[in-house]
This record gives sequence, structure tokens and C-alpha cells, in this order.
Amino acid sequence: MATKRALSSHAPPEGDGAEAETRVSRLMRDLDMYMARQGLRSTEQRRVIVDTFVNAESHLTIEELLAHVKVRDPRIGYATVYRTLKMLAESGIAHELHFGDGFARYELADGTTHHDHLICTCCSTIIEFEEPAIEELQERIAKRHGFAVNSHRHELYGICPKCLESGNTSVPPRRR
Repeated sequence: MATKRALSSHAPPEGDGAEAETRVSRLMRDLDMYMARQGLRSTEQRRVIVDTFVNAESHLTIEELLAHVKVRDPRIGYATVYRTLKMLAESGIAHELHFGDGFARYELADGTTHHDHLICTCCSTIIEFEEPAIEELQERIAKRHGFAVNSHRHELYGICPKCLESGNTSVPPRRR
């Protein structure tokens, strides 16, 4: 499963040390506070999983993250990755996403930016995008209806340029 990032990145922004803390360091501080409140220990296996997740491309399934983690520490199992991802989602560090193919995917959360998704129904490529015109239109519609939006998710499903070019327009069977 390929992921293309349009305007967002997990890498810290370029610039000098006087800039505001990076989103990753802020999220890691939030995770430390969450774990302390919950009485959870920071084990070596959890640290490997979290570090691998934070530095990987987004929209990882548990199986994909497990494959990356096993490169660093082959002793880490599925259950540990599963529990750690659930903890990251519960703490607000990760978002659990469902794109209709039967897989839960996870991406690093960030309350300061927002992006939407284009999802290829043939090869499962996910393209993140930001579009201010869509955001502004959503705000106008909500305002017109007197509605206070807390959050939203915008997903467009279709066929990516690579699949169109190759003639691959068949939709794979859905996983149950």
C-alpha cells in the first residue's frame, strides 16, 4: 500500500532552534503524560514501536507496522504492536482510519493541521491533500445552518493516475 504525502510531513520543519517545538516532540510529550496518567511503563518494545510509527509513512496497518518493527527487533510480536497502536489512538497520538477495505490504518495525529484523502480503489494508494477552498466552503455551509463543526473527514474514492495509465481499473475484493 503506497502513501503519497501532499503538504504534510512527519519531519520537523526546517529552521532554527528558536522556532516553536515540532509537532512530533509535542506529541511525544503528550504520550509521556498520557502514559504517566494511565500508570503505563515505557518499555523498550513500546519505544521501538512508537519510534518506528512516528518515522514511517502514514496510514500503516498493524501488519505493515509489525513488518517495519521486526526489522529493528524481531522479538516484538503482533499483540504488542496491536496494543501499542490502540494506546496511541486512545491517547490522541494516532488516528485510526477505515477506508472501506476492511483494514484499520493509523496515522500520526496533529491537532494543528488538517488534511483529506484521495483513496485509489484499485491499488489502495492514499494521497493526502489540503485544499483551503474546501475548508472555507465547509465553514460557510456550517455557518449557514447554524452548525458548530467539531471535526470532519473528507475522503474521495476513485482510481489513481498510475492505475488509470496501466489500465488497472478492477476493484480488488473487499476484506471481511
